[in-house]
Amino acid sequence: MNHITEEQRYVIERMRSAGQSVRAIGAAIGKSPSTVSRELKRNCDRRGGRYRAELAHRKCLIRRENKPHCTTFTDDMKQVAYSLLERKYSPEQISGRLKLEGRRFVSHETIYRWIWDNKRRGGSLHNHLRNRGRRYRKRGSAKNSRGIIPGRVDISQRPQEVNRRDRLGDMEIDLVIGAGHKGALVTMNDRTAGTVHIRKVFSKEAHRVAMTAVNALKPIRHLLKTMTSDNGREFADHALISSKLELDFFFAPPFHSWERGSNENINRLIRQYIPKKSDILSLPDEYITFVENEINNRPRKRFGFRSPNEIFLSLANSGSVAFTS
Repeated sequence: MNHITEEQRYVIERMRSAGQSVRAIGAAIGKSPSTVSRELKRNCDRRGGRYRAELAHRKCLIRRENKPHCTTFTDDMKQVAYSLLERKYSPEQISGRLKLEGRRFVSHETIYRWIWDNKRRGGSLHNHLRNRGRRYRKRGSAKNSRGIIPGRVDISQRPQEVNRRDRLGDMEIDLVIGAGHKGALVTMNDRTAGTVHIRKVFSKEAHRVAMTAVNALKPIRHLLKTMTSDNGREFADHALISSKLELDFFFAPPFHSWERGSNENINRLIRQYIPKKSDILSLPDEYITFVENEINNRPRKRFGFRSPNEIFLSLANSGSVAFTS
């Protein structure tokens, strides 16, 4: 291997300053004269022609950083990528998580190119992506026609700590509606850890939704601080949730889904497993638990490709609180 180390560069600098020949320098550092000559030519100071070890090593590192990395997407890598796509990992999650585990892998851009090439050839890899290759347009402003909820507290009154996402217990809640508006999933996620609790309800009746949320979150009641929802009438019994779970309940303005961005993202993840127009009422509870576990154990880019469960346990332990399953 002909790579020259930083220590060898300092030897080259000293011997070159002393007027030693390329052959003598090569013998001293165990490299061929041609390797030393190439090093002097590539990494010397272009202005004065002098060789300085610090500058030479810096040039080498820059050159190495700009060098194209792993570009060969092997069959074995594709098999790994396919198995994780089936588990609904995004290309960024696949690449990021494997690199976090110290495994050599291609970039997420390479995975996307592979998927799009497969789609052009009539393949179905793109169906495993969150949006299945589709783009969604943003909704504009519109008048609120959903009615006024008694006792509604606007999100503007929510503590600023919630926006910082530096503590557990700030929850968001929403519904994923089933086919024909029959049945729904109550989804409750922690804004900081990204963990989600998913429960099936047979109707959107407010009291039923409230009790479902209370029963789901009761084991971690000691961690809870706030909950935020949209203005749906299904959350009209928010006072029950507040009193049973001892938290403060807030409502985002109509059509301001970005103020509950974490929950919107979670619902899109759920739709990978339970597409629109699914008959939610017929889904076994075991499958809903499976979906919940898959999402909570899936690596996230915003967590450095750690999973929500890993983040939750880390924060719970650092806060000297016990996790209750």
